[in-house]
Amino acid sequence: MANSVDLVIRGGQVVDGSGALPVVADVAIDAGRIVGVGRTGAVGREEIDARGMIVTPGFVDIHTHYDGQVTWENHMVPSTAHGVTTVVMGNCGVGFAPCRPDQHELLIRLMEGVEDIPHPVLVDGIPWTWETYPEYLDFLSTRQYDMDICSQLPHAALRVYVMGQRGVDREPATAEDRRRMTALAREALAAGALGISTSRTFFHRSSDGKSTPSFEAAEEELMALADALRAEGRGVMQLITDFADEEQTFALLHRLVQRSGRPLSVSLLEGGYGPMTLRWQEVLDWAAAASREGAPIRAQVLSRAIGVMLGHELTLNTFYTTPTYGELAKLPFAEKIRALREPAVRARILAEAADPDPTIVLGRLAREFDHMFLLGDPPDYEQPFEQSILARAQRLGTTPEELAYDLMLENDGHTMLYVTLCNYEHGSLATSLRMMRHPAAVLGLGDAGAHCGTICDGSFPTFMLAYWVRDRVRGERLGLAETVRMLSRDCARAVGLADRGLLAAGYRADVNVIDLGRLHLHAPEVAHDLPGGGRRLVQRADGFAATVVGGTVVHRDGQATGQLPGRLLRGRPAALH
Repeated sequence: MANSVDLVIRGGQVVDGSGALPVVADVAIDAGRIVGVGRTGAVGREEIDARGMIVTPGFVDIHTHYDGQVTWENHMVPSTAHGVTTVVMGNCGVGFAPCRPDQHELLIRLMEGVEDIPHPVLVDGIPWTWETYPEYLDFLSTRQYDMDICSQLPHAALRVYVMGQRGVDREPATAEDRRRMTALAREALAAGALGISTSRTFFHRSSDGKSTPSFEAAEEELMALADALRAEGRGVMQLITDFADEEQTFALLHRLVQRSGRPLSVSLLEGGYGPMTLRWQEVLDWAAAASREGAPIRAQVLSRAIGVMLGHELTLNTFYTTPTYGELAKLPFAEKIRALREPAVRARILAEAADPDPTIVLGRLAREFDHMFLLGDPPDYEQPFEQSILARAQRLGTTPEELAYDLMLENDGHTMLYVTLCNYEHGSLATSLRMMRHPAAVLGLGDAGAHCGTICDGSFPTFMLAYWVRDRVRGERLGLAETVRMLSRDCARAVGLADRGLLAAGYRADVNVIDLGRLHLHAPEVAHDLPGGGRRLVQRADGFAATVVGGTVVHRDGQATGQLPGRLLRGRPAALH
């Protein structure tokens, strides 16, 4: 009699995550682990017919901001729709633990400003049953999810917890402050933090316009965090930083890794200011050289431009700071759209000056018409500048303001515009391709769970497969095997998750079954499904026949099965291999 196992995925093109070419094989799963890949005589108590489809490891997203969402929600939307089976949150130094009771509002406003998660949603959603970081993890460990979650200790929260208002005001940490930070960071790592994160960019501000508490923290304070990593012998460091001086900035990263003895990753984007740099190739080369010399540094890169969405349902639009629009902004949506259609209102708004809100760093993008596009449905993320709002308006003999105004009223006021912030200096994704293929790069920066009304990049795994592997016509494509490796094993290895990201015996049974020919990424849309009816951008995908987490099918054909096998994954010593 044939052996019986929990699940067999039969006859698919197995793309195992190693970078090897696909092979037709079965994947046998039992007790949450893969027990065989190949032709198997085992009979599954459940079976999936994968003939004509690809079978991949579950994808690992190492840069998310689900820190609040995991406290009230079981489904990690939007990642659940895109084959992600493990997420890492607590990035960029922001999060909700440790936190004293009188600091709740401060951390909420910081997350609201940095990651555009609405204040009422966080107030209504977060239960605040913890104070310390280990207590936060203990709370999460009682909950169930549709994927595994990992958490990093956020520097901003730690700094405020230790220093109080002095930390908020960005005063220098004293020797005693640094000692306490090291001790609490060690405690967090021992409790299961996957690492420590921080932010050093002027882009990151609280909703009241103040810089994040960790901005411009002295090197000796960062070294105190590195000391915790070294002492515990585990964990990674993640940060975002401004690249005003690339050599000095990278030298600091190098010193941190030398001090900690642990891997570090840094956000890397093409652009001319802040956390972006036009010298990104050099930064990648320096990281590769440092890694070869025993100081592992990786650059987190995104597979497309970071694009900000503009629309009447969203945080930003081209007219959001004009006086007349401000008067209409709080009307019910349908009433607002009716008012905006009135010729007199249109004329008044178009005649008014628009000064970006200084507390929203991204606000200036609302009128960058030369990098602004009608995204469309299906969405086109690689349009030439000839299709920009500026170029289209010039051809039509109108102003870009008038064209943007009229376009955003189409589809009953639901049409969104897309403006590229970075990775699009030359009007194509050639930079993203070069970044992704660099040995010092790792995929990240999707920011799933954040930027609810401005950015919708958590869909990047679907974009990688549908666009980079199959549909791109403006240049070179990526191979299927290398793309799956980037999405799975490379990301898992970058943060020390040695038991996933590969379809091989003994590995965790996180698996996707994907109909690549049917894979389709829908345009972003607004859902009002957050606590208190809060809104967020979501992006649906077709073509995921099944997503398996720990041997349990959590999604079939884009629909949740109701199964919640995912848990908090506590960090532990693991060799990067």
